[in-house]
Amino acid sequence: MQESKRKKLESKGWKLGNAKDLLGLSSQEEMYIELRLKLAEGLKARRQARGVTQVKLAKTMRSSQSRVAKMEAGDPTVSLDLLVKSILALGASTRELAAIIARG
Repeated sequence: MQESKRKKLESKGWKLGNAKDLLGLSSQEEMYIELRLKLAEGLKARRQARGVTQVKLAKTMRSSQSRVAKMEAGDPTVSLDLLVKSILALGASTRELAAIIARG
């Protein structure tokens, strides 16, 4: 956010923070959410890089296209297990999976 915009908001009484502050998350909860989002983003990036459609990935996973869309969106109803399995189904090695998790 631009410094001028931040100052203007603060002068009007707004407090700036992040999701952790707003929701009162613990450090562990924040890390869990970040992990889920990294895996979701990694899944989408890998799928697109390999030229695989959501429908094709869904068939490989014996799932539905809407479920793949939820995985890529970081939907909380999707398990970490399914996210990892989907990335591996796209041919990722454990080293590549670790790189997705390690991204900043």
